[in-house]
Amino acid sequence: MPEYPDITIYIERLNVFIRGRTVEQVRVNSPFFLRTVDPPIDTIAGKKIIKVHRIGKQVVFVFPNELYLVLHLMIAGRLHWRSAMAALNRKTGLAALDFSHGSLVITEAGSKKRAALHLVQGENIKRFERGGMNVLEANLEEFTHQLTRENHTLKRTLTDPRLFDGIGNSYSDEILHQAKLSPVQLSQNLSADDIRRLYESYRAQLRLWTDRLREEVGDGFLEKVTAFRPDMAVHGKFNQPCPECATRIQRIRYAERETNYCPRCQTGGKLLSDRSLARLLKQDWPKTVEELEQRQSSRTGVEH
Repeated sequence: MPEYPDITIYIERLNVFIRGRTVEQVRVNSPFFLRTVDPPIDTIAGKKIIKVHRIGKQVVFVFPNELYLVLHLMIAGRLHWRSAMAALNRKTGLAALDFSHGSLVITEAGSKKRAALHLVQGENIKRFERGGMNVLEANLEEFTHQLTRENHTLKRTLTDPRLFDGIGNSYSDEILHQAKLSPVQLSQNLSADDIRRLYESYRAQLRLWTDRLREEVGDGFLEKVTAFRPDMAVHGKFNQPCPECATRIQRIRYAERETNYCPRCQTGGKLLSDRSLARLLKQDWPKTVEELEQRQSSRTGVEH
């Protein structure tokens, strides 16, 4: 799912490409993508885009008379800048906003169509605001208050849009790794030093990845949005060496979410139990990274 750095760059480039431009027409290819009927989607045809901004992970196109087009890309939705009146792919093309100088095409890969488009007016825009904090605009005291409002695991807390703004699965892994904190540590069970490290890591990671994406894109349009980047420290790096200590990165899975972490840097050598594997292995589930390495070494010796 596009997160804060991706959405930020999308918005920066959209404001360059289409701010002040008139939408000539809207093409909607998927009947499930458009979630509102009043006002009708054709209402924006012939209107200029005042600006583009974000609410959390949602991209908001602002039109005159308090008219807002709200796009949530969800997991597999993406934006593309194409030549004017570019054709929509029958399987992946959801919609297009057509301008005289090009078309903004919205696609979604896979069979689970979750991306959503809403056209709303006036006060109705407030229903998309979840209340999450933008940590780049908050001081340490404000961050501490928000972090400890509820007592959940850090992974859940950081990815809760009611608490924090624009962060999902991938960047939360990177933030926690830099802060050297366990993803299952409870938010109300942190020392002042833990909270300070988390605050600094949160801000540093958002700035780092936003700057990297900005440099990659340059004067073009952001086309490559992925949750798995080769220069990430832990996310998507299961069984690869941690860049800090060379211990193999581990993971836990729940539903469609995967959490990646370093057991030496973040959990004091303890392996977090993955529910599916724990049920399968029962008492054979290793409790520490040392046990895991011993078993891996034994298997390698047998194989040889």
